[in-house]
Amino acid sequence: MLKWLDRFPLVWLVLLALWMLVAPVTPEPHLIEKMRMLSDGTLSQPIDIFDLLMHSTPAVLLLVRLVRLKSKT
Repeated sequence: MLKWLDRFPLVWLVLLALWMLVAPVTPEPHLIEKMRMLSDGTLSQPIDIFDLLMHSTPAVLLLVRLVRLKSKT
């Protein structure tokens, strides 16, 4: 089911995940802002939820890819 993820170059996945984790750099990365909103209970706007998903998806895919890579060895 996740064979497409195994074919995706690991270097590009790492770069994409890092970029999305820190974008935009100023004034504060969106992921940090949205995680703070989530912990405060103020993450209720659909655009904020979408932003949280958009910025965290590459990191989740990278984690899944690394777990699959480790399980193959």
